[in-house]
Amino acid sequence: MTSAPDPVFEQPWHAQVFAMTVHLNETGLFTWPEWTVRFSAVLQRHGLARDLDGGDDYFLAWLDTLESLLSDTAGTEPGEIDALRDAWRRAYLDTPHGTPVRLPQRDPSGP
Repeated sequence: MTSAPDPVFEQPWHAQVFAMTVHLNETGLFTWPEWTVRFSAVLQRHGLARDLDGGDDYFLAWLDTLESLLSDTAGTEPGEIDALRDAWRRAYLDTPHGTPVRLPQRDPSGP
């Protein structure tokens, strides 16, 4: 009997932020060389020069890089990113365990 391989991602959100980054690259929002330069700078700023194991510290730096790319290349305002992150956090905390997390519908005329 063989054992199942270890998961590639430690947490589901690690896989999600990775997949979102790949998707945005494939749509042409940025190139991988652009990503590499930015991600390296974020890792240095976070003080993560050591070997990383793909845990939260690595993916928090990954998320920071993605957010800055969205702000710089897609015209996304930092306040929009913060509001969306806060909405996800509230929805997650308010959702019973085992139930899909859903954001409330936003009013298109509102903030």
